[in-house]
Amino acid sequence: MQLAAIGFDADDTLWHNEPIFAMTEQKFEELLSAYCSAEEIRRRLFEIETRNLHHFGYGVKGFVLSMIETAIELTDGQITGAEIQRLIDLGRHMLESPIELLPHVETVLHSLAVRYPLLLITKGDLLDQESKIARSGLADLFTHIEIVVEKTPDVYAHILAKYDIPPERFLMVGNSLRSDILPVRAIGGLAVHIPYRITWQHELANPDGVTYFKLDHIGELPAFVRRLEREEA
Repeated sequence: MQLAAIGFDADDTLWHNEPIFAMTEQKFEELLSAYCSAEEIRRRLFEIETRNLHHFGYGVKGFVLSMIETAIELTDGQITGAEIQRLIDLGRHMLESPIELLPHVETVLHSLAVRYPLLLITKGDLLDQESKIARSGLADLFTHIEIVVEKTPDVYAHILAKYDIPPERFLMVGNSLRSDILPVRAIGGLAVHIPYRITWQHELANPDGVTYFKLDHIGELPAFVRRLEREEA
């Protein structure tokens, strides 16, 4: 079987993303340490982030707004203007931080782009994601780039139909079972899970018997693709 296209997630699949969120969350906890415990801050922030996804979506801007809302609630409105400005500054720093590619990414993409159309399928704030893609230096390696609000079976099906890609000949590569693996398998596509060392709680999912492939790191992908095509021939 010759693959028709290979898709990639971006954050924590091609480049580090979660560490900047973890570092900012730590600074947020330090800012509110006089009001409550770190555990309570983390718990409340996650609750508010999850509640706000419907309104603000994924990305830095929604994260900053959720931090501000959490700070107001946990301090009973005592948070100062200067402290809110500090949270805004943290968000600005996140948006301007350099992109650090994961090991093997450039080599792997260059290798695969010679033989296959590559799709970058990522979710989040449009401006934030476009900026990260531009700063990564990888944009020219992708035949198509799709930035979506959420990754569902319907969204993947729409993207593949748009580019006339048969689902059974499409391989998706990502770090999130919830966003990259399960929805692609639901429409008959193939999926490779490459776990990242940190997984946001919202992206955790139970595969519940769903079959998919798993690699330790992206450097193993070219050999895996060759093996997959031989076995499916």
